[in-house]
Amino acid sequence: MEKIYAQAVEAQEAYNVVEDLQSFFVTRLNELSTTFGDDKAFSPVEWFRDAGRHGGGVRFVASDDSLFNRGSVNISQVQYDDDDSKSLASATALSTIIHPLNPHVPSIHMHISWTQLKTGEGYWRVMADLNPAIIYDEDTEAFEANLKKQAKEHYDEGHEQGERYFYIPALERHRGVSHFYLEGFNSGDFESDKCFAISMGESVIKTYMEIVKNALKTRTVISDDDKDQQLAYHSLYLLQVLTLDRGTTSGLLIHDQNDVGVMGSIPRYVDKNLLRAWIVKMKAPQDALLKALVDGITTEDGLINDEVKARLAAIVREHYQKNPQALSMQASGDIVPDTVDNHK
Repeated sequence: MEKIYAQAVEAQEAYNVVEDLQSFFVTRLNELSTTFGDDKAFSPVEWFRDAGRHGGGVRFVASDDSLFNRGSVNISQVQYDDDDSKSLASATALSTIIHPLNPHVPSIHMHISWTQLKTGEGYWRVMADLNPAIIYDEDTEAFEANLKKQAKEHYDEGHEQGERYFYIPALERHRGVSHFYLEGFNSGDFESDKCFAISMGESVIKTYMEIVKNALKTRTVISDDDKDQQLAYHSLYLLQVLTLDRGTTSGLLIHDQNDVGVMGSIPRYVDKNLLRAWIVKMKAPQDALLKALVDGITTEDGLINDEVKARLAAIVREHYQKNPQALSMQASGDIVPDTVDNHK
């Protein structure tokens, strides 16, 4: 079924950016599997918005279970050129999360997107954060050094907003160790900003791959305690994504045609008992949301399979439909994007 892409030149160029970055990352992840794993390539999965009339996307999903706990590299473009009732012309995005199986190897999250309104206005969102279950200072330092080098004068703003966005108030800690988040980024020069998005994306991928390769070569001894630390961290990751992450919630509220893809960042296993113990730390009504999420993980071992993903997506959607005021409790930087309203 043929997909219809956005008509604006900027949106077409943004799609080329995220498609190239996806290919760049997936190629290197596949090389990693060849060198360190079972030589199993990431598998493509397509999805369509309104049967393709309003775009869609493709995500590449990790297949090498000897190397990855979970991995997804997703691109999408949703457009409303044929719908005069929408203020949004198009939204084009790369969103990726890689959770290695080895607990000594950090996870990575990166999001780069271009949003264009029918007024002609548009802006980039650039996010990158390193998420280790077991912290190694050399990894943090390498990731931070790259962010400072590539972001230049934008580093301080991106770092400040990232630290704010990825903070978990209920647990009084951050989700990861290095955070960068630019929202509503538009210098007035589209070509310059596009080059900045490309540079940030490529450099983050290169830096992360070097961190991973070094870790896989040198951190080969894994204890039961290491696995327990990873499980606890993956549980925290689920808590942050499903109770605080504005991007995930927006994706679920806008439509239900890619629920499993939107939930692609959730690790394979979580500790339900640990999640349950955190319920009392949550403010209402988010305590009810977390309880519903824990109850929705019906697998005894805490496995988050596609069936559970779909169930959790529905729980999040229903929660915010019933409690729209709770959206104000979600993570944000200085700018809160009108993502959901733009799709109405």
